[in-house]
Amino acid sequence: MFLHLKNITKRYPGVVALSDVSLDVIEGEVHALVGENGAGKSTLIKTCTGAVTPNEGTIVVQGQEFASLTPKSSEQLGIAVIYQEFNLVDELSVAENVFLGRAIRKGIVIDKKAMQEQAAEIFRQFDITIDPCELVANLTIGYQQLVEIAKAVSQNARMLIMDEPSAPLTQAEAEALYAMVDKLKASGVTILYISHRMDEIFRLSDRVTVMRDGQKVKTMDTGDTNLDDLVRLMVGRELTETYPARKHCISDEVLLNVENLSGNGLHDINLQIRKGEVLGLAGLIGAGRTELAELLFGVHPKTGGRVVLNGNDIHPKIPKDAIACGIALVPEDRKKQGALLEIDIRGNISMAILERISRFFTVNEKEEQRIADYYKDAIRIKTPTLRQKIKNLSGGNQQKVIIAKWLATEPTLVIFDEPTRGIDVGAKSEIYALVNSLVESGKAVLIISSEMEEVMGMSDRILVLHEGRITGELERKDFCQETIMGFASRT
Repeated sequence: MFLHLKNITKRYPGVVALSDVSLDVIEGEVHALVGENGAGKSTLIKTCTGAVTPNEGTIVVQGQEFASLTPKSSEQLGIAVIYQEFNLVDELSVAENVFLGRAIRKGIVIDKKAMQEQAAEIFRQFDITIDPCELVANLTIGYQQLVEIAKAVSQNARMLIMDEPSAPLTQAEAEALYAMVDKLKASGVTILYISHRMDEIFRLSDRVTVMRDGQKVKTMDTGDTNLDDLVRLMVGRELTETYPARKHCISDEVLLNVENLSGNGLHDINLQIRKGEVLGLAGLIGAGRTELAELLFGVHPKTGGRVVLNGNDIHPKIPKDAIACGIALVPEDRKKQGALLEIDIRGNISMAILERISRFFTVNEKEEQRIADYYKDAIRIKTPTLRQKIKNLSGGNQQKVIIAKWLATEPTLVIFDEPTRGIDVGAKSEIYALVNSLVESGKAVLIISSEMEEVMGMSDRILVLHEGRITGELERKDFCQETIMGFASRT
């Protein structure tokens, strides 16, 4: 037994995050931890790493008993963690980040060459192609995640905790991660693996523990359960459809018409989206999906082409212009781009409509409260109070707040960039139902997803991008993963 958590309880004002949770992790196993957002998974692992001090309970690591740990004592015990939130310094190189706080030195001088060589060796070990000299700021989110994993591996940890490590990765990158987990396990490393991707739970884990509402529901051998049973234990109810059916509501009326759009790494993009339609964008990391969303939303200027929305030529130079035209963008990185983490839920929801609900530079707090209350109920944001800072919410509820912020602008076109990344199956189902309600009300949705099943399950049509160009278009009847991947990798 590497880790034994006994009767762990953690209380916060107004909420019990963990209630009498006990968990055993056997040395050398891959132990999966699953549950809806807010189930207590992240709080539980933070007690193992010293980031959270439990109110009650005991932590036993390889026979040593502790009332609580500190980050330093946890590291000394051989525990390393990869959190959902990156802990990288953009201005430093990949190698410097891998050895952050543990720089290799020759005397008093930092030996950058040695760090670069050792970082390169870690990447070679796991068949990952990343230049150790590259600045982290220049990497995609997917590659930044791989740097986080390499940093943890470099510590020679005996137990590695992975909190949604594959969430920002494409399928190809996820496969590299799975190979990494297999190699780590073969070398004797114990892994506690948190994920909302059910397929990788069955692919990687030996045992799985289900949590719900701050309590442990059940631990079982992964081979003794199945997807339906896990989902039932996680959400406490049946989810009858992964992708809920929606009424056929696609109009002949074109809502968005894009002609020969260029800029931000894109070249001659042509597309149309009709009212009531969900258009999916597929492609590998760097293909230009997010870049297209940013062009439409005015984050970057176009260098050529034409964008027509509701029959009117639009020229958004900043996001405010796009919002005024009726475009909303739920961004890929909710922490950095989607929310102000130190602001409460009410303030985040009203952020994009302050001008509308203000008079003489004074916010109408009654109207702000009414709007926040409406969306809290409409999309089931779980919180004891709207005055809760968004940083204290689970990832799924943070995403719901961000979606509420953009729905409050009353858009006609909603762009979702990786809308369910790091979100549990129950919250995913709710977001899919929300997308359906948007198009059924006559809006249009552009959805970007690295999960092939998701983009095929939710879209009416799919456009595939490769190196800034559209290389394929598929109607729903023609959806095929192999065909999409062929367009995505076309040279």
